[in-house]
Amino acid sequence: MKSIVILAAHYDRKRERGSHMNPQQLRIFMQAAEGRSLTETAVALGLKQPTVSFHMQKLEQSAGVSLFRKQGGRMRLTDAGEALLPYAAKISALLDEAEQLMADYREQGRGKLKIGASYTPATYFLPAYLAEFQMQHPLALPTLTVKQAGAALSLLQSYEIDVAVVSLAEEPYPGLNIVPLSEDPLTLALAPFHPLAAGEVGIAELQGQPFLVHEPGSTSRRLSERWAADNGLRWQIRMELGAIETIKEAVKHGMGIGILPRRSVRREELGGELALRELPGKVSPRTICLVYRKEDAPNRQAAAFIAFMREKLSV
Repeated sequence: MKSIVILAAHYDRKRERGSHMNPQQLRIFMQAAEGRSLTETAVALGLKQPTVSFHMQKLEQSAGVSLFRKQGGRMRLTDAGEALLPYAAKISALLDEAEQLMADYREQGRGKLKIGASYTPATYFLPAYLAEFQMQHPLALPTLTVKQAGAALSLLQSYEIDVAVVSLAEEPYPGLNIVPLSEDPLTLALAPFHPLAAGEVGIAELQGQPFLVHEPGSTSRRLSERWAADNGLRWQIRMELGAIETIKEAVKHGMGIGILPRRSVRREELGGELALRELPGKVSPRTICLVYRKEDAPNRQAAAFIAFMREKLSV
């Protein structure tokens, strides 16, 4: 009970002294601390002298001690005022920094841009565009989360990212705006020494061949399976792999035929490390798309990125 009485008395004394120190009081304190008169302090801050006097009195009430003494018409710091000065300087500097930061967010587009991307766009498509976007919007802070397309869309729908750039099949995606950016077809990838590496490849030649395929859940895997089913291909899956680079290396060593995004194997084709052949028969389109939610307006950073990508790709 005694401790409660002591705390209540302490609170009453603080309330009698007035409110806590505020930024305006500290800024006035710092100006006056330079040895100015009340009038000079008011002029420096663009305030009226009674306003300066009022805030200085309130500051001293909050502190509970005298911070100034008058000497020759000017304000001089007491020992307590000298002790407070470095803290006032730190607080004022932090406030200035915070105000500038908020101005950057408000006026110059500073802020995080959370992008989700599937593996092919993240590795072989987005980097050049992100570099240019950063040059045009230096205060935007992009983060890139790389997942399978379905997982990236789930993150978008659960508001964990702002926008997605993913490879998609041609099918409906309720609640999402889908903006096609670039074709991203699949291709057969073979080792240069593979018997089918020379000339055209038909469905008949592929029957019973061992394939290296993406793990389930990816757009590439779904479209590969759809292609095989549409064309009556009875393939042998030798291995399921999660990474494009792993599939490429396995193909190079003759472990099987890969079905890979064409843009992911251009360098290996030019270097003679892989032979590429068109998928024969009926093939479903695969497109890199920009995706964002329909029901809400994108934040400033996301809106800027969407506009940038639309302009760059004329979509």
